[in-house]
Amino acid sequence: MSLDGKVAIVTGAGRGLGLAYARQLAERGAAVVVNDVDEQATADAVAAIRAAGGRAVAVVAPVGPTETAQALVATAVESFGRLDILVTNAGVLRDTVLWKMTDEDFDTVIGVHLRGTFTTVREAVRHMRQAGEGGRIICIGSPTGQRGTFGQTNYAAAKAGIVGMVRTWALELKRAGITVNAVVPVAATAMTATVPYFAAAVRAEAAGEPMPAFFRHDLGFGTSDDVAGLVAFLGSDSAAEVTGQVIGVGGDRIQIWTHPEVALTAHHEGGWSYDALVTAWPTEFAGALRSVGERFPELPEEFRDTAS
Repeated sequence: MSLDGKVAIVTGAGRGLGLAYARQLAERGAAVVVNDVDEQATADAVAAIRAAGGRAVAVVAPVGPTETAQALVATAVESFGRLDILVTNAGVLRDTVLWKMTDEDFDTVIGVHLRGTFTTVREAVRHMRQAGEGGRIICIGSPTGQRGTFGQTNYAAAKAGIVGMVRTWALELKRAGITVNAVVPVAATAMTATVPYFAAAVRAEAAGEPMPAFFRHDLGFGTSDDVAGLVAFLGSDSAAEVTGQVIGVGGDRIQIWTHPEVALTAHHEGGWSYDALVTAWPTEFAGALRSVGERFPELPEEFRDTAS
């Protein structure tokens, strides 16, 4: 099913994953509002979409402020007459360990990822509800928001918060026919290019060569285009019944993340006192504790030199 006649906004679409999303949506027939803070990258993205026969306009502005959200929605409606799909992809990184993270490091990442998602979705939903034709909201999450990553307090908080908002919005917007989902991409980007573990895969992509099967299949690590198909699907009428989900995608793999579930339930008559917990913890609770952080399989020997 094509996206002919649909209109989409993609934030952070000047390059990388965001550009892949915008191009895929345009290839499927949607008109696209391309947003980024980099004026040249935004112009280049719009030009590339138009050169391929698509329709696109630019909005150069940082997400976060309500004014930007208003400008994005207004541009979609003024340029193409409607708004059907929003992809909130814009983001920044300010990585450092907790004890070195400044207020500015924290606030900048939260402002773009979390507040930017909130303000943009709020403005889009106001228009969609008034138009009465439903809509598709696709928010970009991260494995970091699901499991945590060393040195990314701010980013983990923002991405986990986005997933919490997605689940809430799916409940609030169901009657309006607006679906809300989170996509957790795993792909070669500027961020993963700095991780030695992925060096062989990143190098292959840069050379225009196929990524080794270990990365694409076992790790679910691929290119930006591998993620874009899911984003386009979630924006289509075919995904009308899919909402409130967190879906991981990368390489040859797709995953449906579980919602947080209780791992163990135990009762103690009179309540759980300190002494009761000291006694029971090793036998009743310790085995149910959850792991944190991403755990990757051992890198095959053939790729170890590039990861050193």
